[in-house]
Amino acid sequence: RDGTAVKLRFAEDLSSKTAKEGDRVSFVLDGDLRVGDTLVVKSGASAIGEVPHVEKAGLLGKPAELNVRIRYLKADQARIPLRGTKVKETEGKTGTLGILLAPLGLLMPGKQIEVKEGTRLTAYVDEDVSLPAPR
Repeated sequence: RDGTAVKLRFAEDLSSKTAKEGDRVSFVLDGDLRVGDTLVVKSGASAIGEVPHVEKAGLLGKPAELNVRIRYLKADQARIPLRGTKVKETEGKTGTLGILLAPLGLLMPGKQIEVKEGTRLTAYVDEDVSLPAPR
């Protein structure tokens, strides 16, 4: 259902130093996804995103910028479109990692952005999706 919370975690490290625009970003479903009592997608399923914009940190304190857009969660042969945002704290500074349609960017003065594998975030189902009955 549209608006259903989807708990994810990064399946790999991500850095503004090495990321390139268009890079694929992998996520893992962090817990079963249910609608009511019905299991829709099992924990561990893959979700896919991409890097639409990245700028490396520069001289004189130029901040790095890293946007990540989550595209979808895989549910067998179906794809469930996702949206969402995450706020991350690093060294006492707060940045926002923009997800899906409104990437806001994660800013850290003069430093690269490092997102570690396993970092959790919550995305949301972007539209109602009809899925085949579970087998």
